[in-house]
Amino acid sequence: MNRTESFSGSLFREPLRTEDWGPQFFAYYYKQWDDYQMSYHTHNSTEIMYIISGICRVDVMMADGSSEQAVLKKGQFILLDAGVPHRLLVQDGVPCRMLNVEFGFTPAAPGQPSIRRLALEEEAVHTFLTHTAPYLVLPDPEEVYYTMKSLVLELDQRGMMERRKGEKQKETDIPAAVNPGVIPPHERTLHREARNLTTPDQGTLVRTLFIQLLVRMARLRGEMERSTLDQTEVYVKRAVEFMYQNMDRSIQMKHIAAAVNLHPGYLHRLFRNYTQRTPTDYLTMLRMEKAKMLLQQTDIPISEISDYVGVGSRQYFHMLFKKYTGMTPVQFRGSIERTQWRYPEELE
Repeated sequence: MNRTESFSGSLFREPLRTEDWGPQFFAYYYKQWDDYQMSYHTHNSTEIMYIISGICRVDVMMADGSSEQAVLKKGQFILLDAGVPHRLLVQDGVPCRMLNVEFGFTPAAPGQPSIRRLALEEEAVHTFLTHTAPYLVLPDPEEVYYTMKSLVLELDQRGMMERRKGEKQKETDIPAAVNPGVIPPHERTLHREARNLTTPDQGTLVRTLFIQLLVRMARLRGEMERSTLDQTEVYVKRAVEFMYQNMDRSIQMKHIAAAVNLHPGYLHRLFRNYTQRTPTDYLTMLRMEKAKMLLQQTDIPISEISDYVGVGSRQYFHMLFKKYTGMTPVQFRGSIERTQWRYPEELE
């Protein structure tokens, strides 16, 4: 890669972690959409859409050709990786107001903050950059909003300053500069947009705000993943408890899912990711362990054991048991050394 030129692309590219690069913004807007349907498109830059008010939908085309939908509402934002096809849809009568930035990367000058240095200092950022995702939807406790708002306004103000220089207007004809920290009340519904930004140096404040934005996104992602893991553990434990209490009945995936109030397909994915077993495999394990216990510790006839563990077919039970233990139920019971406990005679 030529280090003398900026490059657009993904936040997840390795050069960002091994060389000193900073942000280069190519576009931004602060606007309201209504009754709008964008065509699928892609660009070689990372994009962030932040929903200020209303509701919108972003469709994302995945690598396998399938499509996923993200419905976004106030206080949420989506990060779209470079090269990922996507489109924005806004319903008629339900306007959506948002902040948006698109960015790539440019070499960081000596002394300037770089993404690599930040990742070395901030573990959350390093984790964020090494966990690739085509898109992320995150909730925001307004920290990201204020940073993005300041970032868009700073880019807008710098753009106005560049236009002044290019047009060489008289001082009296130049509109007053915008305070970069706050959107003025009379401009909160105004369309603000710029694309194809080419300014080589977008300033220290822009770089600083980007660093703040990256840190906050990384921490939010980490918090969300930890919360998701905690919630997954709760669902898995509830599913296992239901299986344990009902394994003597004929239960199916739909019954387990209903017990924990989740869609069967979603519970299946959660359970498998957490335990490395499917719910069906886990239920079979519970049943076979109970069967072993009954064969070892009771005199229940082998022909009846299948009923005690919720397997209606005796033939199917024998097949499962041999697959699980390597022995038939008869062989397993015969291999157990039964110890007869005898009470010692009372001493006279």
